[in-house]
Amino acid sequence: MIKAIGFDADDTLWHNESIFDRAQQRYRALLAKYHPAAEVDRALFATEMRNLPLYGYGVRSFTLSAVETAIDLTKGAISAQEIQEIMHVCREMLAHPVELLPGVVAAVTQLAADYRLIVITKGDLHHQERKVAESGLAAQFHAVEIVSEKDDATYVRVLRRHGVAPAEFAMVGNSVKSDILPVLRLGGAGVQIPYHLTWAHEHTDESPAAHPRFRQLESIDGLAAVVAAL
Repeated sequence: MIKAIGFDADDTLWHNESIFDRAQQRYRALLAKYHPAAEVDRALFATEMRNLPLYGYGVRSFTLSAVETAIDLTKGAISAQEIQEIMHVCREMLAHPVELLPGVVAAVTQLAADYRLIVITKGDLHHQERKVAESGLAAQFHAVEIVSEKDDATYVRVLRRHGVAPAEFAMVGNSVKSDILPVLRLGGAGVQIPYHLTWAHEHTDESPAAHPRFRQLESIDGLAAVVAAL
């Protein structure tokens, strides 16, 4: 029987990748006079992956990688004004209001009456804490875990800290790679609710479709019934 439910935050509870997507469109436009969009995307992603062990996830990491990539792609020719424009785009991302996904308030409120709910999310500590606070959902969660990575070892630590056995745990999220596969490997359950955009780093060829404790939903509306059945 499921006793605790973990929720991914970005693109599960509220919009996130769409904000990054719009920022990246503006970034491409800014660098269009130097390189075509595909080259800008390729270089930025390569820089993000190289910097990930140092900067982690989130807007601040994206900002540092975006500035570094702009300098590299322009061989140092980018102007201070253009750098300032990049910084402005990134500040807007940090200040963007929290936009909850449809059905989230009702689903989380319903589940909080019967289960211990835990937010488990990657990203910048300050930014993620602010988004949780602004979401209006904080009172429904037993705990908020902002982690540097979402892998098997991280989930083991989180579950031990909260005294939850893997078999009694279900993780809900949009990413198969980060939210579903690690929990299934530990013996827990995973419910994927796909978002219409997925960051390239979250892509995986491994599919959990045949796993008996995996479910996929089109929206969060049916989550309570799925968890009860698990």
